[in-house]
Amino acid sequence: MSANVGLTTPRGSGTSGYVQRNLSALKPKSKWQQNDRMAPYPNNPDDLERLKHRPRQPDQEILEHERKREVEVKVMELRDRLEEEGLEEDEVDEKCEELREKLNKERLQEHGQGQQRGAGGKGKKDLKAHRTHELAEAKIQETDRLRRALGISEDYEEGSHWRKQEERMREGVAKREQEEDESRDRR
Repeated sequence: MSANVGLTTPRGSGTSGYVQRNLSALKPKSKWQQNDRMAPYPNNPDDLERLKHRPRQPDQEILEHERKREVEVKVMELRDRLEEEGLEEDEVDEKCEELREKLNKERLQEHGQGQQRGAGGKGKKDLKAHRTHELAEAKIQETDRLRRALGISEDYEEGSHWRKQEERMREGVAKREQEEDESRDRR
């Protein structure tokens, strides 16, 4: 034992006498954390802007790379199958190039039509957790679909209803005060 910590003697206490730090104790907040910037509801509008939820934007280059990669995987599968069947290398190259052109046309048509099917035609449930850009794209499309279904405008700002309601309340209070002042003046 050192520095008056723990039991004077572990004898008869049913413990080994080993002293551990209390990890559940709440630490007092530092002055920096008590600053207005760190308040749960800051007064500064710039801080409010920082706290708004912004969905992660997918990187279009990574998404395009994944789509091209899927095409090449299908082409390589065809190439392996044809080589196992014993076809000539020229025929294999020809058929692989035909498949590649066909798949690229389909990919460009889907992209050109702007189908709202989720990332690469897959639903959000079909995507793996490590495919973050595809998940982000699917989430944006899902929220856009929900916003349209609920009739919410694109320029809607969170909390704008409460702001409008507060403005109406202030206008009503100001109007009542003005009417009361006018009625006092008439007396």
